Amino acid sequence: MAVIADWTTSTYEPGKELEIDKIFRLSVKHGASDIHLQVGRPPIFRIKGTLRELQMDVISEEQMIELTFPMMDQRNLDIFHNTGGADFAKIIVLDGDPWRFRVNLLTQLGKVGMVARRVERFIPNFEGLNLPPVMERLCKFDQGMVLLAGVTGSGKSTTIASMLNWVNQNMRKHILTIEDPIEFVYTSDKCLINQRELGMDVSDFHVAMKHAVREDPDIMLVGEMRDRETFETAIHAAETGHLVFGTIHASTAPSTIGRILDLFPQDMHSAIRSSMVFNMRAIVAQKLLPTILEGEGQPKRVPILEIMIFNPTVRKLIMEEEDEKLSAAIRIGKEEGMQRFNDSLQYFVEKEFVSRAAAFEVSPNVEELKMALKGIEVKGAAIL
Repeated sequence: MAVIADWTTSTYEPGKELEIDKIFRLSVKHGASDIHLQVGRPPIFRIKGTLRELQMDVISEEQMIELTFPMMDQRNLDIFHNTGGADFAKIIVLDGDPWRFRVNLLTQLGKVGMVARRVERFIPNFEGLNLPPVMERLCKFDQGMVLLAGVTGSGKSTTIASMLNWVNQNMRKHILTIEDPIEFVYTSDKCLINQRELGMDVSDFHVAMKHAVREDPDIMLVGEMRDRETFETAIHAAETGHLVFGTIHASTAPSTIGRILDLFPQDMHSAIRSSMVFNMRAIVAQKLLPTILEGEGQPKRVPILEIMIFNPTVRKLIMEEEDEKLSAAIRIGKEEGMQRFNDSLQYFVEKEFVSRAAAFEVSPNVEELKMALKGIEVKGAAIL
């Protein structure tokens, strides 16, 4: 780490050609979705889901720093030194076309590393992503919060981008996004769209939200709910008449409630539950599953969704701290557009998009899914 300590002042120059740009351009030419740089190994690309090592020299510690640090402005350099990692956007131009990447610079075993994911320039519609029709309804709320839950790489950002683009194509609204970094760039259709990137356009999230109340948005994308302040600010925006979209790291829709409560001390849980009951409109948990489809243009992965809409039953259970019954509430809410992961898995297996083996591997209840695929409906227990 002694070498890193010498890099205390950024050499970042917007638009300047960097040595690492060659690796980014090569990734585009090879159709790679991700770039991995690790000390002691050559660059590695993820191509069609598989990691592939390039026939290049291994990267030394010094070369890694010389490659990656010039990408960072002073803000990101300070964040990196203070926290051991930094997230930012990287744009390169190839044959006149801009390509955007989401970059994470990290330290592991005391050495610098990098992972970059290419951001697709085309925003697929609901049909292209194989999302259920109810997603359209979740875009039509006048006020409240809609959260996308899932682990990193589960496609949450792409789903939200598709939802915002549906609004853009069908409604006359002002959409304001506050992102770190910007992942999809929208082209205004019927909507007025402003996108602000932390660090580049505004100093931090809380300053951006303070400005937002003066910017007359109808719909806001506030990125990831990482901490208490972010959630409090976002839920306040929902309370004051905005429709707020965000993401959160949680494995299921019901467990998202506990994940949010974990951001707050115990004595605030009752108030936070009340705030969610009045302002949350839906939580969508998502996983990505590889398909068995072959041929050009066929989807390589499909989203497996669990959708919990805040109807009176769900609100009552959350208010009364009966979160363990939320899964049953989703089961009996199918007519309102709710669905469990097994419902989504059953759909894609019967449509012959995914294999039974892959579905069983991620199913939260394999025996129930097997019975559903045989046409046997499993009755849920009463929840009230």
